[in-house]
Amino acid sequence: QVQLVESGGGLVQAGGSLRLSCVTSGFTFSRNVMGWYRQAPGKRRELVARITSGGTTNYGESVKGRFTISRDNAKNTVYLQMNSLTPEDTAVYYCSAVFSEFDVWGQGTQVTVSS
Repeated sequence: QVQLVESGGGLVQAGGSLRLSCVTSGFTFSRNVMGWYRQAPGKRRELVARITSGGTTNYGESVKGRFTISRDNAKNTVYLQMNSLTPEDTAVYYCSAVFSEFDVWGQGTQVTVSS
């Protein structure tokens, strides 16, 4: 079964950094587009970053220049390096794997940025 397990969330002060990891299993990771999304209470889920199987990246406007998505196909893992964090980055961050007819989501990891 396809599984995505996020980790690395926590509490960090504004201006700090955090690295999220998403360990996957149950599919051919190297073939899939992977993404990070986030959702805060009362807000819509929004795209943070995506990375294709070939390494092409795309970022949400609010995180460009601060966040970096990467993948390690040998470890079936996608990462999100978050720098210069602000309280507006506080949300549950979800890892996703894109398939032809559906997407698979992890359980999410909470990121809280204090002022």
